[in-house]
Amino acid sequence: MRKILLILWLAAGTLWSGTITVAAAANVTYAMDALKKAFHELYPQIDLQVTIASSGKLTAQIRHGAPYDLLLSADMKFPQALFHEGLAVTRPLVYAQGSLVLLSTRKLPVEKGLAVLKDSRVKRIAVANPKTAPYGIAAEQVLRHSGLYDTLKPRFIFGESVGQTLTYALKAADAGLVAKSALMSPKLAYLKKGEAWIDLDPSLYTPIDQGIVLLKRAERNSDAAAFFAFMFTKKARSILKAYGYQLP
Repeated sequence: MRKILLILWLAAGTLWSGTITVAAAANVTYAMDALKKAFHELYPQIDLQVTIASSGKLTAQIRHGAPYDLLLSADMKFPQALFHEGLAVTRPLVYAQGSLVLLSTRKLPVEKGLAVLKDSRVKRIAVANPKTAPYGIAAEQVLRHSGLYDTLKPRFIFGESVGQTLTYALKAADAGLVAKSALMSPKLAYLKKGEAWIDLDPSLYTPIDQGIVLLKRAERNSDAAAFFAFMFTKKARSILKAYGYQLP
């Protein structure tokens, strides 16, 4: 990885002073504002435009010619597929790992951990659909490792994305297993750790590797290369950590 980043930094030596377009998975929404600000401080001459959507939707758009320079995916399978299809010019690298938390706004004793889900007051549990979202796969793994999956499955409400799962957890369910990054919205600052949510043990689920890839359109774009390299800087990594991600 160091060799790849060195090449990208060298490529960034002569910048285009133009606009680059980043397609980013929805779970990066709140971290992206801070990342954009930090990147602009380093490269004020580069205009960074970001499109937020699900990784699958963004990948479909790229396959149909959408003018994106980079993809930040919620998992590795989409950037890997684009690379193998010749639509990306760098092998995907893991820039962060997602974290899973247990959330409840029903004043339940979340400090008890997953055991609280057996409480008779918990009628509905929001989880991401494991068929469409890596956080759903992680949630299933956590509950299976804890021996709760079969008992709790009838109570699941499946969200098709990070955002929808969070909405269900906040409004339609009694508890939820959601992406930690989704709680980083300033509007949700009232949800306090230890009171409304707790971190779940990352050893209970396969790391949620999030991947970045430089797309074919940006093969000779040094501005795009600069952003790719920036995502592995100490500054970017500190921002990602602050917004609920683990660092690989």
